[in-house]
Amino acid sequence: MAKKKNSKAEFIKYFGPVLEALKALGGSAKPREISEWIGDHYQLPDEVLNEKYEKSGQLKFPNQIAWARQYLVWEGLLDSSKHGIWALTETGWKTSLDEKQAYDIFLKWVKIFQDLRQNKESIDQEEKNIEKVIETTEPEEGQSVVKPTLLEVLQSISPTGFEHLCGRLLKEYDFENIEITQRSNDGGIDGYATLKLNPFVSLSVFFQCKRFQGTVPTEKVQAFIGVMETNKRSVEKGLIITTGNFAKAAHEIEKANIKLELIDGAKLVEMFERKELGVIPKTIYDPDMKFFERYREMK
Repeated sequence: MAKKKNSKAEFIKYFGPVLEALKALGGSAKPREISEWIGDHYQLPDEVLNEKYEKSGQLKFPNQIAWARQYLVWEGLLDSSKHGIWALTETGWKTSLDEKQAYDIFLKWVKIFQDLRQNKESIDQEEKNIEKVIETTEPEEGQSVVKPTLLEVLQSISPTGFEHLCGRLLKEYDFENIEITQRSNDGGIDGYATLKLNPFVSLSVFFQCKRFQGTVPTEKVQAFIGVMETNKRSVEKGLIITTGNFAKAAHEIEKANIKLELIDGAKLVEMFERKELGVIPKTIYDPDMKFFERYREMK
């Protein structure tokens, strides 16, 4: 796909200047300070600094700087702190970007998000989607990139990567001796682990990881039980971890087998969120309508 620059994605040209500004300002600064430095250093005319979006009336320049910052955060060049101070990472200190490099970073992250949401489409269609994003009107104040959900991210990981990630998650829940099997010799078991219940009792655990988008076939659950029962290593508990879901019949099997534990996509997301593993917690404030009611029609 030809990398043709589009004037409607103007914020890309500020990737490099944001890095330059932060270096000149000691590595960290407030957004206003960065905008002022760029305006002064590049002698931007008033019509650029004061241009507003037609719909919202918000200033365009500070918003473009904010969007540039977001991509630099994703690229690991700026810290993701939400405390109103932008800061360079160690990599950011060492990095300088020209317009082509900035544009490549933009394309990289557009494609990542497209792949996560539409990973079943053909390459040609993905390129058309990227071009469509580039050609759309620049996001205004208050708008944000449509980020993939945690479940979509988990579904996009390679099968081997998902197995190792599940092992990492189990460590957060006090599992020990995590062992990922060789894929060609796992016999339906993707990993082994030990769960220490107390100083005297430990459980031997087998786990299987299925990176699904739909329903895990019930026969896969039945086969897993068969592998547990015939495996030369004894087991007290077997986990099937999936990004998909299980049929009602599979849950009936789970109820009838004390050794089996099914973890579907919804529960998996909760487990990541509970340990704040691979996720950034956010505080959202909704207005308390009951509180404001007394003031609405006060005279």
